[in-house]
Amino acid sequence: MSSQPASSRIVTLTLNPSLDIASDADAIVALRKVRTRNERFDPGGGGINVSRVVQTLGGETLAIIAAGGLPGALLEQMLEAQAVPHRTVGIAGWTRMAHTVNDLSTRREFRFVPEGPELTEAEWRAVLAAMEAEPGDWVVGSGSLPLGVPAEFYVHAAELARRQGRHFVLDTSGAPLKAALGHGLALIKPSRGEFEALVGRPLGTPRALNEAALAMVRSGAAGMVVVSLGQQGALLATPEAVTRLPALDVPVVGAVGAGDSLVAGMVLALARGESPKEAFAWGMATGAAAVMQPGTARPRPEDVAMLRARIGAV
Repeated sequence: MSSQPASSRIVTLTLNPSLDIASDADAIVALRKVRTRNERFDPGGGGINVSRVVQTLGGETLAIIAAGGLPGALLEQMLEAQAVPHRTVGIAGWTRMAHTVNDLSTRREFRFVPEGPELTEAEWRAVLAAMEAEPGDWVVGSGSLPLGVPAEFYVHAAELARRQGRHFVLDTSGAPLKAALGHGLALIKPSRGEFEALVGRPLGTPRALNEAALAMVRSGAAGMVVVSLGQQGALLATPEAVTRLPALDVPVVGAVGAGDSLVAGMVLALARGESPKEAFAWGMATGAAAVMQPGTARPRPEDVAMLRARIGAV
C-alpha cells in the first residue's frame, strides 16, 4: 500500500449510518398512541457524528459512509445542507432510521435503533478502498457493523492505516473491538460495561479499573484507552499513567452523541498536536457540551471553550 501525504484532516468511517429523529412526548404509555412534538432530524451514525462535531469546532474532516435507498439519499442531502464533507459508498440496502423520544413525564430518554441493512463483501471492501484513497493523518472508525460485515472489518481498516502511517481510532464494542486490539490502534473509547466485557471480568473499584486500563495500553493492545464512566466522568490510560476527570455539571437536554463528541474533541486536539492529557480534557469538554443540545445537535464551540476552561489544568 502506498503511504499518504501528511494531512491534519480527520477521516471517519460509518458503515451503518442512520437518519436520526428526535422528539418529545408528554408520556410514553404502552398500547396508546404516543403523540410527539418538537421533531428534529439529523444525519446520524458514529463516524458522521464525529465529523459533524470536528467541522463545528473548526477542524478539517471527511465522512466516508455506506448508504442506500431513499433514506440514504436523504442522508446525503442533509450532509450537503450542513456542508459536511463526505464520500458515499452506495449500497443496495436501505439506510436505517432511528428514533429517540424524550418522555417529559419521567425525564427518561427512549432510543429505538434498527439493525440496518446487510452489506455485501464488495460493498464493505469499497469502504476500505475509499479510506485508502482519501488522505488524513487520523482515521476514526465508529459505530456498529451492519449485517454482512465481518467482525474483523476494523482489523483490516487498522492494518491499512498502519501501513499508510496513519493513526486509527476505534469507537465500537463487542467482537469488532476485541478483534482489533493489538493491530495498531491509537485510541479506543469503551464504556465501563464494554471495557469489563473486553477484559472478561467485573472491575468494581477505581483501582481495578485503573490497573486494567494501564495493563491494556502497556500490552500494546492500544496506544491510549479512554473509559467513559457516566456520572463518574472518564479515565484516560496511557503507557505512563492513568488520568481521571469528573463529569462536568451541565444541564442535560439530550445524551445522544455525547460519546461521539468526546471522541471528536479529543481526536481534533491530538491532530492539532496537543498532549494526550490535554486532548482528553478537550474531549470531556466537547462531550459535556453535546448533552446541552437536543438530539444529535452539534455542541456549540463557545460551550466547549467555556467547559474546557472550567476543567483547568490537567
